[in-house]
Amino acid sequence: MAQHLYSGLSYEQVVQKYADAVLAVCMMHLGSPHDADDCFQNTFLKLYTDPPEFREEEHIKAWLLRVAINECKNFIRDNRRNVPLDSARDAAAFHSDDQRDISWALMRLEPDYREVLYLYYVERYKVREIGEILDKNPNTVKTMLSRGRKRLKKIYGGDDQ
Repeated sequence: MAQHLYSGLSYEQVVQKYADAVLAVCMMHLGSPHDADDCFQNTFLKLYTDPPEFREEEHIKAWLLRVAINECKNFIRDNRRNVPLDSARDAAAFHSDDQRDISWALMRLEPDYREVLYLYYVERYKVREIGEILDKNPNTVKTMLSRGRKRLKKIYGGDDQ
């Protein structure tokens, strides 16, 4: 098989550049490092076996995150199990032991809010881009961001801190 390029990047370069973002999305969804690794591998396997044509390099990351999110949702559906909140909270430690790190708080949120807040604050996507990645109306994304922020505020202790 000839070397395929993704907007000028080799497969290895794409994996190296976007591996952390894809793995973080998988961890945010699943909470289990083992399950996240499975979805991570499936995501990059799809890129390798059936690559789409990317107009620009920035579309690669959006595509990978969308595929990773779908892989996680399929994994949850196919395994018909929920990750207990305690293990999800423990899994958040993959980022940092520092309780000020947002990952521990995100793991306490419902997956939809977690997903939107992660894409907005960590991956720095705009509302319109998040809507495209998640196949949601931008106004829905704005509402989810607002509600997610309120929930995060409660986790951090509200206005008292």
